[in-house]
Amino acid sequence: MADRKRRRTRTWPTALAAGLLVSGAFVTPPAHAAEPPAPTEPPPVTTPVTAPALGAYLHYGPPGIRRMTELQQWLGGTELRVGHTYLPGDLWSNIEGLPGFLRPWAEWRRAREDRLFVLNVPMLPRNEDRLPDPVVRQMLRLGAAGAFDHHFRTLAERLVRLEAPDTVLVLGWEMNGITYTHRCGPDPEAWKTYWRRIVTAMRAVPGQRFRFDFAPSRGTDAVPWTECYPGDDVVDIVGMDSYDQPPGETFDEMVEQPYGLRHHVEFAAARGKPISYPEWGLFRNGDNPEYMRRMLNWIAEHKPLYHTITDYCPHGVWQCDDNPKSSEVFRTMLSLPRPQPKPEETEPGGGGGTGPVPEPVEPKPVPVEPGPVEPGPAAPPSAACRVVDLGPWVRKWIGTTLCVPVEWWQHSRA
Repeated sequence: MADRKRRRTRTWPTALAAGLLVSGAFVTPPAHAAEPPAPTEPPPVTTPVTAPALGAYLHYGPPGIRRMTELQQWLGGTELRVGHTYLPGDLWSNIEGLPGFLRPWAEWRRAREDRLFVLNVPMLPRNEDRLPDPVVRQMLRLGAAGAFDHHFRTLAERLVRLEAPDTVLVLGWEMNGITYTHRCGPDPEAWKTYWRRIVTAMRAVPGQRFRFDFAPSRGTDAVPWTECYPGDDVVDIVGMDSYDQPPGETFDEMVEQPYGLRHHVEFAAARGKPISYPEWGLFRNGDNPEYMRRMLNWIAEHKPLYHTITDYCPHGVWQCDDNPKSSEVFRTMLSLPRPQPKPEETEPGGGGGTGPVPEPVEPKPVPVEPGPVEPGPAAPPSAACRVVDLGPWVRKWIGTTLCVPVEWWQHSRA
């Protein structure tokens, strides 16, 4: 799956990176590393959403919130109930969710009871740096053994303090592809164990009511996404990112292909889970009104909990002028019906009217793709781990100190 949300991240020599992680500079987890504690049951949803909540990814920061109002106007008043953004995946300090980054979104969520705040959360740093499989495999195994739990506790605590405890977390999205460092393919078993640890750590924070969305890309991609599924007890929503691109030349093929749209719906239904479409939109087939029409009909038929179109070029329909036919389909199908004008507003000379009232045209903003977020101070390590100082260069490379679980330390010293 090609890059779409391009965040400018640091690039380091791959060979050196691999050497640091695989040569023993990092503590290797023992073969008998303890299993993560059993996760608690997800909290009940007290206010179910019966109709698909509509959203659009418009910008990663506050401009994305302001543009939602403008897009609603373009749709004739149709409400966007989903606010969707992404944590940068360059450094651990950003994956922890800097309060200044999260606060505007939390404030938007609190303004209306029926809104959803959807937050994509990377599972590993340097998430778009194309790290090789041996490096990814080692990082996944460190995560599975608990080395990174404290980062996700920090994120959970910040969301609760900001009064956004019911955030929908799209954790490790498109894990079945090759785009992201948090991909599943190098070690599916370690990936699933790592997911479970993250969910367990975040659910343990008092006051949380998070829902965790497992969202692969449509189709087989690098590995079948069912091989990455971590378990019904740690997944609340089964999502899918589905762009107009191969595999699948037609929408019917996208539905019926292995691990495609129909498989997704049936997989979730068999587990009693709601579905979602956190990312969808146009792509390699250009301005394709047939795809747009069929995808919106599919959403109306299968009623996901929410769906968010990716709205910048080449995927979008509002901030992107490259897709006028698809834009018209999107606007027509999702706009509220326009009220019929009164006779005095349309008939010249009738009751003092001045003729038809022209439709206002809102200026479109210039889309801005996600940019870097300045890293904040690293969270203090928990008492359950011991800081290993690997020198200033390594600290800069991984974005924080390495906190090794106590049981590893004791094992390696034995």
